[in-house]
Amino acid sequence: MDNKITVKGKLGELNWSLLPGITVEVEENLLKVKRADDSKSQRAFHGLSRALIQNMITGVTEGFQKILHIYGTGYSAEVVGPWLKLTLGFSHDILLQIPEGLEVTAEAVPRSKGMRSDFQSIITIKGIDKQLVGEFAAEVRGCRPPENYKGKGIRYFDEYVIIKAGKAGTK
Repeated sequence: MDNKITVKGKLGELNWSLLPGITVEVEENLLKVKRADDSKSQRAFHGLSRALIQNMITGVTEGFQKILHIYGTGYSAEVVGPWLKLTLGFSHDILLQIPEGLEVTAEAVPRSKGMRSDFQSIITIKGIDKQLVGEFAAEVRGCRPPENYKGKGIRYFDEYVIIKAGKAGTK
């Protein structure tokens, strides 16, 4: 028996090597993950393997997506070939290479008359590998994390930033 597991679906194919002492069996259209013994490390590997296989199945059937919002005047993002170009108020633009297997889109939010939009751009990262999607989203966010005083920076779609009060000043 080889220790590789391959999951194929409508969105693609993912491969993963099983951890030592872990076996996978198919019984009545169900995938069963089993461990060799009840040691602490085997129990940990068992749970990890089950979660990773579940993420592989979800990835090739539905896919994963992370949405990032860019807040701040003059901040923007655009996809240029295999690169994500970020303009974040530094003296230079930041270029991040988009990993193989990810689909990244960056769109500017149009400003309409009378409506105020807090964020300037939306970055959407899609892929079948949950780890790769999450790592790239964290790398993008790490270029300019949201700051506490004005909230400028890159944040996840569902992230809430607590804004601190500024200096009270002398009276």
